[in-house]
Amino acid sequence: MKLFVTGGAGFIGSNFIRHMLSKHPDYKIVNYDKLTYAGNLKNLRDIEKKRNYKFVKGDICDYNLVVKNMKDADTVINFAAETHVDRSIANADAFVKTNVNGTFTLLEAAKALKIKKYIQISTDEVYGSIIKGSFTEKSVIAPNSPYSASKASADMLCRAYFVTYGFPAMITRCSNNYGPYQYPEKVIPLFISNALKNKPLPLYGDGKNVRDWLYVEDHCCAIDIVLHKGKAGEVYNIGGGQELSNIELTKKILKILNKPESLIERVSDRLGHDRRYSINCNKIKKLGYKPKFTFEKAIKNTVKWYMNNK
Repeated sequence: MKLFVTGGAGFIGSNFIRHMLSKHPDYKIVNYDKLTYAGNLKNLRDIEKKRNYKFVKGDICDYNLVVKNMKDADTVINFAAETHVDRSIANADAFVKTNVNGTFTLLEAAKALKIKKYIQISTDEVYGSIIKGSFTEKSVIAPNSPYSASKASADMLCRAYFVTYGFPAMITRCSNNYGPYQYPEKVIPLFISNALKNKPLPLYGDGKNVRDWLYVEDHCCAIDIVLHKGKAGEVYNIGGGQELSNIELTKKILKILNKPESLIERVSDRLGHDRRYSINCNKIKKLGYKPKFTFEKAIKNTVKWYMNNK
């Protein structure tokens, strides 16, 4: 299999490439990444010299460059995205350009090249907030931030290309990821990094917003399953089954690092802050997916990694 992976120098993308080259050493991978602030080739230093791996610096909005580098692939997996909610609230422009226009460009190129499989990496945030129960793949999407709205728009483009052109698109919607190589603007690496420096941990509002935490290695395994067993036109939720409030999460990190809870600093809540995310993952479990890592084990692994990679 020949994979064209966008955003492969980022957090989830780099972990996925490493996973695929380890599990499927005969696969060929082109890593196409713009190298924005969140992309880092050091994430892939250990595999950069493999013969079946190639890096290309490029923007997913550049149609000609995309076609040039996608033409030898049979599968496209799109991780490339602007993902930080706070940044989208401050300035949504880059999110629309990358997440919407960029996805459109990839779909157009992949359609022209008759790509056999296309996986759009999306997020559970497109569903919006839910107080009780869990969203299924058939739930109505109701994004509440510019970020999630841009991702929902990309999902709808993928759906439209499947329905209209018979394009072989699949969509995965994951819960909050954590693990090694994540840029320290997201809550877990930020709080670990701050705690290590005895700096305040800025906790939004009352700290009772709930997220389902998914270890990045489990996420990569799930995408691998969708790649080989998924069906065109389908959506697959991928969760970790580890729901925690933000205050619970913060206290766990401080406990692992043996740091005082006095480092917690209450700050004004985020605009439009979703209260709870929760997704039903029965559909992908029928394909054989089961998270391997408990939160307790994986968060310790994550803290250790950031301690060793300051």
